[in-house]
Amino acid sequence: MRGRALRWAGRAVLGVVLVGLLVVGGTAFRVWQVARADERPAADAIVVLGAAQYHGTPSEIFQARLDKARALHASGVADVIVTSGGRGVGDTFTEAGAGADWLADRGVPEADLVPVEQGRDTLRSLRAVADEAGARGWSDVVIVSDPWHSLRARIMAEDIGLRAATSPTHSGPVVQTRETQFRYILRETAALLYYRLSKQPADQADGLGVQ
Repeated sequence: MRGRALRWAGRAVLGVVLVGLLVVGGTAFRVWQVARADERPAADAIVVLGAAQYHGTPSEIFQARLDKARALHASGVADVIVTSGGRGVGDTFTEAGAGADWLADRGVPEADLVPVEQGRDTLRSLRAVADEAGARGWSDVVIVSDPWHSLRARIMAEDIGLRAATSPTHSGPVVQTRETQFRYILRETAALLYYRLSKQPADQADGLGVQ
């Protein structure tokens, strides 16, 4: 009797492990799959998710996102580019403001730029963008971020009521090597699973500083 109970317990543990592996593997595959897509439907706005800036100068990662948004704007995907992201502790500039200035300096008309200077993580930034979109009567957006970040950003945007497509960058530091790509996929898989379970921002939850 005891032996049978142990066998059933072993099978139950094995089943849980297999289900967990399937969930993690399936999520990682979706992160990779969406990262490879480049959706360019007509939209109300192109939304650039913020990243680090240094005294008003966007980081390399942020510049890659901004450059992609500029190309989408030039190709007619949307008339407006929304830059997002607030001010970090000790910062003078917001991510959104630095991003808008960078785009304006490169020929994007200021009338086509809408900086939303709130939020220090993906979810809060997107909530601020959704509020701005609602006030302006927008519903369809194309989100620009890093490839591996795109699925989580799209899911968050849809959860707060936006119709979102993704057009990730395919240049910059996050796509330079296979090792870097693999590391980011693992990080984003963990961050997305955390968000699905908690509905809370995972940007700092995993201790990896996911942006």
